[in-house]
Amino acid sequence: QVQLVESGGGLVQAGGSLRLSCVASGRAVSSYTMGWFRQAPGKEREFVAVLSRSGATIYYADSVKGRFTISRDNAKNTVYLQMNSLKPEDTAVYYCAARYSSLASTSRTDFASWGQGTQVTVSS
Repeated sequence: QVQLVESGGGLVQAGGSLRLSCVASGRAVSSYTMGWFRQAPGKEREFVAVLSRSGATIYYADSVKGRFTISRDNAKNTVYLQMNSLKPEDTAVYYCAARYSSLASTSRTDFASWGQGTQVTVSS
């Protein structure tokens, strides 16, 4: 089973940018469909972005479309989430997740492996 470790979170002003990284170990990240989810205080964990195993399919939540970009570097066994034009409502713990399937999914229940999360705080 793959192990995932996120990094890159922090405190940023509204309008700023951050790039989150998710380093995988134990298995090749190219074997998985990879997703990013987030959870704000008092709210359920929600879908942010997904990249299918082949790389051919990418979905984004409507709330981040046009601002966030998911990508993968197979040589570094790492998945990224580039976040631009950040808003206070993007404040949350961001989680990387892996699904051992070729099919993209926006449902957190379809992902079996999760990282520990990284905090993103956007100040107004």
